[in-house]
Amino acid sequence: MLNSQIKAWECPIAYLRNTQPDEPVLFCAPSVLHETAERFIDGFPGLVTFAVKANPDPSVITNLLAAGIRAFDVASPTEIGMLRRLRGDVALHYNNPVKSRQEIEFAWERGVRSFALDSHVELDRIASIVDAREVELSVRFKLPIKGGHYDFGSKFGMLPADAAKLLARVAAMGFRPSLAFHPGTQCLDPQVYASYVRAARDIAVEAGVTLRRLNVGGGFPSARGDAVPELESYFAAIGEAAGAFGDKRPMLVCEPGRAMVGPSFSFAVRVKSIRENGDVFLNDGIYGGLAEFPYLTINTDFDVISPLGQPRQQAASAHRAFGPTCDSADVLPQLLTLPGDTAEGDYVLFHGMGAYVLGLNTDFNGYGRIAQVSTEILRPC
Repeated sequence: MLNSQIKAWECPIAYLRNTQPDEPVLFCAPSVLHETAERFIDGFPGLVTFAVKANPDPSVITNLLAAGIRAFDVASPTEIGMLRRLRGDVALHYNNPVKSRQEIEFAWERGVRSFALDSHVELDRIASIVDAREVELSVRFKLPIKGGHYDFGSKFGMLPADAAKLLARVAAMGFRPSLAFHPGTQCLDPQVYASYVRAARDIAVEAGVTLRRLNVGGGFPSARGDAVPELESYFAAIGEAAGAFGDKRPMLVCEPGRAMVGPSFSFAVRVKSIRENGDVFLNDGIYGGLAEFPYLTINTDFDVISPLGQPRQQAASAHRAFGPTCDSADVLPQLLTLPGDTAEGDYVLFHGMGAYVLGLNTDFNGYGRIAQVSTEILRPC
């Protein structure tokens, strides 16, 4: 998809007009991916890692390496194996807080030296396998703050008092002590990060531990038609809050996923049919590249393009939109507002779709094939 040796199409519309595909198409502009990576590297006051789960395509990793990313947040042996095959010397942070003994052994044998955890059970399991002197352990904590669309705190993280006790034990056992948090997907308030950073300082003080690093997680938002704060406002809020540590300020780490890859991809789905009552059937749905639509607000940043490449522009109206499978659950949870001249065979080109389209896609009912195409730009040309 992103192979620099393959000539890129000028833009998605040029590809759609010339090939008229009947399958969903995921478009990537590598130049945008590079620009976003450089924006994080230049602006974030610490180490930038990429959360591989957001887009595990090897070509995405290759492009991020070319842009200067040298550390990755991994959550499974499969992701670790892929990174080691692509670039053996990059730093891997195994930040899934719950790992089996076999998974820890797999990571340790492949040079992973940074792990996250949120329980004493996990600490004991890790300690029985690795050499504490070589390993950083990041205790993940949570706060009762609504940060993003996904509530990560319902599954991961310890409340501050418990995190302080675990952190103290991590340090006493000879590990390199760190803290980590995640404010939740699509966090729209930079001050949520600041609150977590200040809480991390209090946890370290209570534990009597000097932190090696503080991982502020991902959660940085990617535009999907809604207004989002500029990334620089998050960087500034995090950096300012870290001043609370004084001369014991830890190194900062972030692990963007969606915000890193989202802007560099657009996703085209085709209108299969429009019923008399206005219901629209698409060639992709919740079992495919639109799998996140039930969990996030629907992406309203899209264009509707005719097979000849002309934009549909008549007054819009709302429609129920169904995916292609023979399953009544395959329906977008919110109405899709389409131009009045939308017709069978048209393409709905969603922008900002670089995250989770590939990772969550299934082949249920025989659907799931997504073509991947490289373009110079993503907007209509």
